[in-house]
Amino acid sequence: MQKRKLGKSNLEVSAMGLGCMRLSPGHGTVAGTRQEMIALIRAAVERGVTFFDTAEVYGPFVNEELVGEALAPMRDQVVIATKFGF
Repeated sequence: MQKRKLGKSNLEVSAMGLGCMRLSPGHGTVAGTRQEMIALIRAAVERGVTFFDTAEVYGPFVNEELVGEALAPMRDQVVIATKFGF
């Protein structure tokens, strides 16, 4: 997986990220069970994805919790972007 510098920061992320909006209830139809979505996120890391996008409004908050739970074992290997505000 190619890497990219994230903006003007010193963070380096995968060229492809995973948008996590539809991985938890609250913002449309969920693609599968919680455990399936955790497995999907972890499979993305195994394939080189290091950039994950979430937001408080995707639930609210449950998506951030899901992403956090899924990535906890490899937190030092990934970058999580979140958005906030109404």
